Amino acid sequence: MTIEGPLSKVCIGPEATVREALEAIDRGASAIALVTNNDGVLHGVLTDGDIRRGLLRGAQLESKVLEYANSNPHVVGRDATRASVLDLMRSLRISEVPVVDDGGTLVGLHTLTDIVGRKPLKNLAVIMAGGKGTRLGALTKDTPKPLMTVADRTIIEWIILGLVESGITNIYVSVAYLAEKIMDHLGDGSRLGCSIKYLHEDPEKPLNTAGALGLLHHEVKEIDEAVIVTNADLMVRYSAGELLAFHEAKGAAVTVAARPYTHQVPFGVLDIAEDRSINSVVEKPTVEFEISTGIYAVSPEALAMVPYMEPYSMPELVKACIDESKTVAAWPIDSDWIDVGTPKDLATAKGQ
Repeated sequence: MTIEGPLSKVCIGPEATVREALEAIDRGASAIALVTNNDGVLHGVLTDGDIRRGLLRGAQLESKVLEYANSNPHVVGRDATRASVLDLMRSLRISEVPVVDDGGTLVGLHTLTDIVGRKPLKNLAVIMAGGKGTRLGALTKDTPKPLMTVADRTIIEWIILGLVESGITNIYVSVAYLAEKIMDHLGDGSRLGCSIKYLHEDPEKPLNTAGALGLLHHEVKEIDEAVIVTNADLMVRYSAGELLAFHEAKGAAVTVAARPYTHQVPFGVLDIAEDRSINSVVEKPTVEFEISTGIYAVSPEALAMVPYMEPYSMPELVKACIDESKTVAAWPIDSDWIDVGTPKDLATAKGQ
């Protein structure tokens, strides 16, 4: 397999010299050269720091470079998220991470510039984080549900990093229950690569699942683009950019991110005629629905329909749009999705 495209600029063979490695680093305008064999399998990486240390040890420009390369570099697979790669870079204090397939073949290269340099979308996002999380019982007595941790990060941080990964960096978080803890934890969002502002609900008068959009519309006078709206208790991977593109293509007032949900009835289901005779029995049938995932794209025209400082739900907004003959669309999500509503759900999200 021959490495092609821009990636080929930073690739050298196992027999390459220090001089060739320096040329590859210069060609790629990065601080790394990747050592691959003729099949494209990654054998090691070499940074400009590795070369400097090699020269101090007596290496010459015509020395074989493999002796000075890191033969066991940190790599990631194709499905690694930008957020997880950024965490890896920060923890190891490195700026480049190769991407390999299951066979160890080089298929890409993440650089810190690429990870944090994505062009922002103009769209705002609103994360609904004001609920009490009562179904989690004692777990949320002193800690709001969005601050429950999964894989060493809070749920709301995973949501924010997913939005940033999609290019959305202007984020509003609606807060009510234990609001100060959420605000203290997230701050202004700078450490997560975004700007975070807060929409304050009255803890004694919760605004339901859409009411905070009335606060947003009141606070931000000119909203020209669709807004991403998401619950703060979701563990899911999706592209906000793809959702917004679908929303725009459909000309929708509201687009609901939907996914299949299968339920098996644990009993025999009877088909009963009017005279109470039984036509058939289906033992433990399975039924499938498409359900709302708690993620939406909402157009400015729909935002304007949400009352200010009054409880209002997303189903009410969807119904109001349908009643006014506005388009409401369903965008399919096919990735894993967990609504962290109960201790069992939280354990599932943690992989327990």
